[in-house]
Amino acid sequence: MLLRDHNSIVRQSGSLPPGIFLVFLVISLLLAGCSAQTSATPASISVQLTADGETKQLQLPPGSSVQYALDTARLTLGELDRIDPPVFSILANGAFIQVTRVTEEFEIQETTIAFERQTVRNESLPEGQTVLIQAGNNGAQQTTYRILYEDGREVSRTVFKVDTLVEAQPEILMIGVQTPFSPANIPGRLAYLTGGNAWVMEETTGNRRPLVTTGDLDGRIFRLSGDGTWLLFSRKAAPDSTDINTLWAIRLDQEDPRPVNLKISNAIHFADWMPGSNSTILYSTVEPRSAAPGWQANNDLRLVTIGAGGTVLRTEEILDAASGGIYGWWGTTYRWSPDGQALAYARPDSIGIVDLKEKTQQPLIDVIPFQTGSDWAWVPGISWSPDHNILYATLHAPMSGVSNNETSPLFDLSAIFPDQGGQPLALVLQSGMFAYPSISPVDDIRQGYQVAYLQSIFADQSDTSNYRLMVMDQDGSNRESLFPAPGLPGIEPQLVVWSPDKLENAYWLAVIYQNNLYLINPGDGQAQQITGDGLIGSIDWK
Repeated sequence: MLLRDHNSIVRQSGSLPPGIFLVFLVISLLLAGCSAQTSATPASISVQLTADGETKQLQLPPGSSVQYALDTARLTLGELDRIDPPVFSILANGAFIQVTRVTEEFEIQETTIAFERQTVRNESLPEGQTVLIQAGNNGAQQTTYRILYEDGREVSRTVFKVDTLVEAQPEILMIGVQTPFSPANIPGRLAYLTGGNAWVMEETTGNRRPLVTTGDLDGRIFRLSGDGTWLLFSRKAAPDSTDINTLWAIRLDQEDPRPVNLKISNAIHFADWMPGSNSTILYSTVEPRSAAPGWQANNDLRLVTIGAGGTVLRTEEILDAASGGIYGWWGTTYRWSPDGQALAYARPDSIGIVDLKEKTQQPLIDVIPFQTGSDWAWVPGISWSPDHNILYATLHAPMSGVSNNETSPLFDLSAIFPDQGGQPLALVLQSGMFAYPSISPVDDIRQGYQVAYLQSIFADQSDTSNYRLMVMDQDGSNRESLFPAPGLPGIEPQLVVWSPDKLENAYWLAVIYQNNLYLINPGDGQAQQITGDGLIGSIDWK
């Protein structure tokens, strides 16, 4: 029709004006071009789709997407399936679509964790002798694997997660090695904690015997009774227990003694024998917590009486659980006077006396709490004079120019007189927060006693500083530095221990230095190293 009309126009062109004829000619050519293009566009495109091991030939409208092809084939993709090209792609004639089916499965396998073997060198054992501290036990581990399959064929296997069902317990074997240090005579019994085990020295430092070799003593409680016949100690709780530790006792004057479980848990800050008694123990407890520091203190005080064999005969509550004042979550410590007539308490904000008859606390002085800015709290170190007339304590001192005294870095070693209203008298300025005063027995020749304490090397950084062992007379006079020698590293904070009797006309001091035991003679300042295996954790001397 269009061609006929075009010819008609051409035939009649002779009778049209030239301009009109040219317009008709252009329109005719455009219409002819459109007609030719329309007739060349295909009515459908052919696409090949392969999925599930089958290939299909699809006829789709031009401009169809991959998703349209899938819908046409009534094919659904799984969450992990892959498709090439992507579903949003526009298809051309002859395109090829590949669907890869991807599936996953999880496989669980249990395996054994072999225990490790550890050896501990110990000078306390005769050379070459071995003691099994802890038997080794294998652990169990559960591994979950993620396996991927493509069109039914495994293509990858990766570890998805690993769960420890049972922790492996290492075998720990203690091996005796020769000690390079000459034995020294000692009075009484010196008990010490080494490598998680309790040992005792008697008569000489070379005469050593094991008391408890379970390897699980935590050192929080380690106290000899007044006459040295009993040792009170704490052990780590079992791995499957929610407790922190448990309290035990063992007799030292029997052959082959057996530790006695006192059925007391979570004694962190205090447990000690009542002076003059081998059967009465006072202790304080905490409640375990998952958050740091791992407990919430009860700030309580309880009494337990045991029989000759360690059987618990009686328990009594002296102080109920309490908040404990500022930073009371950390806990309260207690300290007996040597004559057993007074029991003092110290907490982050106060120092006072415990009235055992009335079962009350009688505050002596308020203490400026120290802001540690961390998950621990500072508690004043306290110690009694032999006659319980003076309480020696480390007190937090204010500092000029500091807006908040709780941040002051200054600490003084002071004397507190309970019978005189408790007003403190500073004896050593800027001793450091861990001065830990320790009082000697009364020396008849001196007509008095001495006070050993620690002096911070960096007084304004005493929370992180090492210390030097000092000694002074009871009134703070005749102060001298004993140990270590100038130029050597300082000692870690600790409560040093006095010998129960004189040795070479002087009461000696036992101190832990670089995890070894040293004996110090305050008379001449001489220090004797007793151990060298670097395993000492706690000491007591009665």
